[in-house]
Amino acid sequence: MRVSRRPFLGLIAAASLSGCARIATSLTQNQRVHALLETPERLNLAILGAGQPLAREYAEADISPTFRHNGFDPPASEEYQRWLKDDWRGFALRIDGMVDQPASFDMPSLRNKFIRRSQITRHDCVEGWSVIGKWSGVLLADLLAVARLKPLAQFVVFHCMDDDGTGTLYYESLDIRQAIHPQTLLAYDLNDRPVPAQNGAPLRLKVPTQLGYKSAKHVRRIEVVASLGGSFGRGGYWEDQGYEWYAGI
Repeated sequence: MRVSRRPFLGLIAAASLSGCARIATSLTQNQRVHALLETPERLNLAILGAGQPLAREYAEADISPTFRHNGFDPPASEEYQRWLKDDWRGFALRIDGMVDQPASFDMPSLRNKFIRRSQITRHDCVEGWSVIGKWSGVLLADLLAVARLKPLAQFVVFHCMDDDGTGTLYYESLDIRQAIHPQTLLAYDLNDRPVPAQNGAPLRLKVPTQLGYKSAKHVRRIEVVASLGGSFGRGGYWEDQGYEWYAGI
């Protein structure tokens, strides 16, 4: 189905004109330079708003023999280790924030009450390597539909259980358009087996249209919010270290 770009581009153009007027009257030279440096990300967001293309999907024969582990180690907490040993009994994914129906789903519910979706896509790491895997799980759009987003909801924040070794937990975020993309998946299986702990068990966000650090591991809570900033920093653990927020491939 072809999606018309004109309504989106009209909104983007109007926003750009009003932004230029504000820049002309209030921004300093340094801020103008900073805005210029952010232009590629703004263009990415404009393309996304006009209808983001699908990531390429591959054949079973293309699946990599090993899906490389990267990032933080699996959570070391007693709670996580207990869930891991007990086949995730007692674990529940929470969805809350700016929703009309806050919800909680255990692993049997996610596996049995939602349509199972699968994709064979390439994971592209910011370090320069790639690997292909088959991910199966629940479309994030299906979960958000159950929770029923409030009108002012703009972003989805993923709270994770892994940390950087200092106690700082990993987190990530998507805007609503990215979140409801038809390939944005909350995966419980990798290559037709439960996601291994080192790859993000029990639930891993999979966003094949963006660099690997957007595909957060060990997701425990999904929070819908009106804006980023404040306690959400720049929208993600690595973004707080200076990485790009959109990170489109």
